[in-house]
Amino acid sequence: MCYVYILKCSDNTLYTGWTNNIEKRIKAHLEGKGAKYTRSRLPVELVYVEEYTDKISAQKREYAIKQMTRGEKLELIKDSK
Repeated sequence: MCYVYILKCSDNTLYTGWTNNIEKRIKAHLEGKGAKYTRSRLPVELVYVEEYTDKISAQKREYAIKQMTRGEKLELIKDSK
């Protein structure tokens, strides 16, 4: 499985990524070993996850989410709860 996820950073910004191992990836982010963007914005909180059966679909969805405005991302997060 592949996952697209959104993290809320300590400065209240949002980070979107994809992975094939969500637990390992979140742990890496929290340890400062994730994306360069999140390293200086710790701690981070997982606020949204989508599951996909293949890498290409996950990457396409990640790109689509990254094109959204902050408001649209917040709506996506809100609607998932």
